[in-house]
Amino acid sequence: MLTHISVRGAREHNLKDVSVDIPRDTLTVITGLSGSGKSSLAFDTIYAEGQRRYVESLSAYARQFLELMQKPDVDHIEGLSPAISIEQKTTSRNPRSTVATVTEIYDYMRLLWARVGIPYSPATGEPIAAQTVSQMVDRVMALPEGTRLYLLAPVVRGRKGEYKKELLEWQKAGFTRVRIDGEIHEIDEAPAIDKKYKHDLEVVVDRLVIGPDIATRLAESFEAALKLADGLAYVDPADPVEPHTPKNEVLGDNAPPGRIVFSEKFACPVSGFTIAEIEPRLFSFNAPQGACPACDGLGEKMLFDEELVVPNHALSIKKGAVVPWAKSNPPSPYYMQVLGSLAREFKFELDTPWEDLPETARDTILYGTKGKAVTLTFIDGKKSYDVKKPFEGVIGNLNRRMLSTESAWMREELSKYQSSAACEVCKGARLKPEALAVKIGMRDISSVTRLSVVDALAWFEQVPSQLGDQQNAIAERILKEILERIGFLNNVGLDYLNLDRTSGTLSGGESQRIRLASQIGSGLSGVLYVLDEPSIGLHQRDNDMLLKTLRRLRDLGNTVLVVEHDEDAIRTADYVIDMGPGAGVHGGHIVAQGTFEEVLANENSITADYLSGRREVAVPKTRRKGNGKKITVHNATANNLKGVTASLPLGTFTCITGVSGSGKSSFTIDTLFAAASRTLNGARIVQGKHDKITGLQYLDKVIDIDQSPIGRTPRSNPATYTGSFTQIRDWFAGLPESLARGYKPGRFSFNVKGGRCEACQGDGLLKIEMHFLPDVYVTCDVCHGERYNRETLEVKFKGKSIADVLDMTVEDAVEFFKAVPPIRDKMAMLQEVGLGYVKVGQQATTLSGGEAQRVKLAKELSRRATGQTLYILDEPTTGLHFEDVRKLLEVLHQLVEQGNTVVVIEHNLDVIKTSDWVLDLGPEGGVKGGEIVAQGTPEVVAKAKGSFTGKYLAPLLGK
Repeated sequence: MLTHISVRGAREHNLKDVSVDIPRDTLTVITGLSGSGKSSLAFDTIYAEGQRRYVESLSAYARQFLELMQKPDVDHIEGLSPAISIEQKTTSRNPRSTVATVTEIYDYMRLLWARVGIPYSPATGEPIAAQTVSQMVDRVMALPEGTRLYLLAPVVRGRKGEYKKELLEWQKAGFTRVRIDGEIHEIDEAPAIDKKYKHDLEVVVDRLVIGPDIATRLAESFEAALKLADGLAYVDPADPVEPHTPKNEVLGDNAPPGRIVFSEKFACPVSGFTIAEIEPRLFSFNAPQGACPACDGLGEKMLFDEELVVPNHALSIKKGAVVPWAKSNPPSPYYMQVLGSLAREFKFELDTPWEDLPETARDTILYGTKGKAVTLTFIDGKKSYDVKKPFEGVIGNLNRRMLSTESAWMREELSKYQSSAACEVCKGARLKPEALAVKIGMRDISSVTRLSVVDALAWFEQVPSQLGDQQNAIAERILKEILERIGFLNNVGLDYLNLDRTSGTLSGGESQRIRLASQIGSGLSGVLYVLDEPSIGLHQRDNDMLLKTLRRLRDLGNTVLVVEHDEDAIRTADYVIDMGPGAGVHGGHIVAQGTFEEVLANENSITADYLSGRREVAVPKTRRKGNGKKITVHNATANNLKGVTASLPLGTFTCITGVSGSGKSSFTIDTLFAAASRTLNGARIVQGKHDKITGLQYLDKVIDIDQSPIGRTPRSNPATYTGSFTQIRDWFAGLPESLARGYKPGRFSFNVKGGRCEACQGDGLLKIEMHFLPDVYVTCDVCHGERYNRETLEVKFKGKSIADVLDMTVEDAVEFFKAVPPIRDKMAMLQEVGLGYVKVGQQATTLSGGEAQRVKLAKELSRRATGQTLYILDEPTTGLHFEDVRKLLEVLHQLVEQGNTVVVIEHNLDVIKTSDWVLDLGPEGGVKGGEIVAQGTPEVVAKAKGSFTGKYLAPLLGK
């Protein structure tokens, strides 16, 4: 029996002929410095080979539909199982993808509502049920013997018309009587019907006296009535009924006394509201049968937003407050003349700040005169003329232009002034009224998806008590599947997420844990799971739940391989592999391996140095007090924030902390950054709801450094992103050889014709499509992967061509360009943020989120500091080793030393303990969060009762 996964001679990326034995059925953590080769070993070698072998066992037909892995550069691997990778990538940007759809919870919910849901009439609020003819007959036969009845087909209900043609057709079909507006008439003696009023017409299908022998006749009559009235039938008493007789259950007071209504469809006899069939697709917002027709199942529409049309309320109309009309290029005199005419008509000034204009004036400018004609004065040359017509308003004008334009550019330009708002028809529920009419325990499917995971778990647990025995027998298995899946989400620390939360708004860590939950739900054993830092975005408190989940995955009989820097994960692991000793070209070796204790004793391991306390991120001796000024957010209520008012001291290093889902991003990114960016940078972005932000006058700009990729194509790289590639091209174009040949900087670009190799169009590789085998990338045989043509490569500086420069590591480039300050300084910044190992021309698509964030940080650092900048970073330690965190903190503190303010959303305790100020949100996630739990220096927060951050921080400060 195989006990190990044996890897021999792995050379993928920067791995230096690595050989390793990983015990099977264990939880193994691969750790090491950023860029040391962890992902190259775990994902690009072990996972890629496991996946490739499994896919190759399938038929050639099936393989052409699957993503095929390249064969990794490794001598051989033994002991592999089919591999599943759970990576950091956010699940899907598709607005139709939600937490419930990704985890398949919604599919089971659709089945549950279709099978045991009860439709209710929106008009009466009463249940509506479909009945078979046999059930109708039984119901009538249960009436007292001798009861005289009319069986009626309600052919016209509350509609205008004369109905002459229809009366003739019914007479031809053999019917003799009709009831018009409550009065029974022979058809050939029916009075003229006034077409101006609404009428009710019921064809008398049969007159009956209840007795034991009428069942067959009754069934035939019911069939005729249902056919005539599209599935509806009425049974009315033929004798007058006392008014105190109980009214019909469904029709309420609108029905004649004693009437019984029958429907073979789900139809409300009062309103005519009908549900054709109750099937799972009725509850799908991705299918035409269920999606709200107004928003096509998206639950929201793009509408022109007055906050984006007039982003800066301090500006006057003359200064350009109404951005879409002020920004037309060249500025349109027509629009200014229209606004000038309105100013005269409604008595306001064009140079009054927008916020000081009367409410009626602002409303008229944005939404028009609502059909009322106004006098607009236009000047054409020296002549002026008046036009009297209604004014459509700026937003009306934008709507009209958006609908009439055929230009994609114009649509994109106008869409900058739009934001999403809930659909006015379905109010964000995404579904048709028919789907929302079906309820379980008086809740429709949409209202249940709006619950958080923890509330949904409680609701589904009590569903059986709301159902009858037969319904419970149907629902039992469906409920079991739903409860299992929701339970897994709860166990991986995602209890605060709402089931209808769209996938695009989830962080990398959240989407990874959602996929982890679905994997545990599948209950497979004998599988190799490879995970990429599942602890990202998790508070220490929630980390314990995650590790419990990973151990459970292992105990099911799987091998769990985790790339991780988290101390708790390393301590929990059965086996640890430490990669290093350095990053990039200096890495690719195994420095230490074995149990946690064996690795800890290894003195060559930097990881062991930090875990044992031989090295540490020091707590600063004093905390900065800041420059005495502060920025204050007043009454922030975005997402789950409960009226948060908080001040952050300027000139400090501030950490925003709290458990997952406590409102950190809502406060920092959606509110603080968005509002500051609109005021300071003139950005047009939607801000979270709040009253105001004070203190922005002390800042000159705000910069958000997030983990999104620096480029989505392989042509983007650190050199192009930081702007150093332009300077490198200029430098090469200024060399004597280039000047002699007349080469311009464009000659040294691999994106334009001229200097690049045209055989591969500057890619260096050629893609050969292989259909059911993986696409093969072969090095271009003309330029041999160097991306430029021979003539361009002949221009050299210190013996190196531009292709050689792109292939250098950043640290080599610092040395190479030490006499060229503009290039050297940008490269030095990349080295300072810990990216010395990255190649100058490394493809942006191969950089991790943490690396991309540090490239952005280096770009910002290389700009001239003003000392009045607000830097906002969202978990900058993602993907960073303890040593890299120490280097990053040096850089961030250096920014603060120059007078800037750095605000960081962070869970890493090493970062929190070095900060000057902490704002801790919580106490829990989701609806139970959104409040300030503690604020002050780390020492103050460590002592705060009820602060989970303080509880984990206290021991570190105690050291």
